[in-house]
Amino acid sequence: QVQLVESGGGLVQPGGSLRLSCAASGTTFSIDVVGWYRQAPGKQRELVATIAGHGNIVYADSVKGRFTISRDNAKNTVYLQMNSLKLEDTATYYCNARGFFAAPYDLWGQGTQVTVSS
Repeated sequence: QVQLVESGGGLVQPGGSLRLSCAASGTTFSIDVVGWYRQAPGKQRELVATIAGHGNIVYADSVKGRFTISRDNAKNTVYLQMNSLKLEDTATYYCNARGFFAAPYDLWGQGTQVTVSS
């Protein structure tokens, strides 16, 4: 199985930057897609960005040009570089991994809080 651990959240002022990390362990070779999602209080969880094994990347329109998703295969880690942060980026950010190992799986990390506030 795959386990996901997020880190890097915190409090930042508008216009600031943060980098989130999602470290995967276990059967990481079975992962097809890793994504970052976020959920603000009272709102549904929404896609932020995904990166597939073959390198295809998808961003939500709200973060295009400000956020960058990348991966370090040697470290089994996916990053989310967040620049020009806005108040509306405040949310709990979750790492997600989908793949197949004996059966399809869709796994979530525990989440990391990002708060943008002046």
